[in-house]
Amino acid sequence: MTNLFTRIKNTITADLNEVIDRKEKQNPIFLLNQYLRQCEQETEKAAKFLERQNALKDEFTKELYNAEQLVEKRKYQAEVALKAGETELYQFASEEMQLYSNRAEKLRASLEQVKGQQNELERKHGEMKNKLKDMQIRRMELMGRENVTRANHRMDQVLDSNSDKSFSRFQEIENYIYLLENQVNRSYNVTTIDSRIEQLEKEINQSTQN
Repeated sequence: MTNLFTRIKNTITADLNEVIDRKEKQNPIFLLNQYLRQCEQETEKAAKFLERQNALKDEFTKELYNAEQLVEKRKYQAEVALKAGETELYQFASEEMQLYSNRAEKLRASLEQVKGQQNELERKHGEMKNKLKDMQIRRMELMGRENVTRANHRMDQVLDSNSDKSFSRFQEIENYIYLLENQVNRSYNVTTIDSRIEQLEKEINQSTQN
């Protein structure tokens, strides 16, 4: 049963690929559009990574600020304890100051690293956007040329009286108008012949009498 399902899946996949191949041959822009959609998706993903990196940089900046504030606070407290002769309190404040100082140093190094990574991501994301824009412009140029080619081909078919069709579309319309004119003229003659003949007779009689 598994083999049967596998064969069915492979057959459907092959048929789908054949349809896609035919579509690409019929419309060369199809593959380019598909590729551009993939590039747009990748550019959007890169933008999200950049947003995360920026948020991470903000977190490091915040933590560094807090650590530096605690260093200054413990430094001041150590000085007060030392002046007051509180040795134990001075020792504790000094140790805390060193701990926060070490933390601030690590955070400062991490922040610089994160900033460097963010700059690199921004550079690469900018390149991706520029290349995507170039490809979009390229697609418009190709679509313009394809449109002109198809339009010229279609117009040539319509205007060419020596094409495979016995008459071009414009010729068919012209012939149809010509037939309508003949029908209208004939109808006019049929409906007005009596009055016109009568008028002609009067004109002939008058000319004879003169």
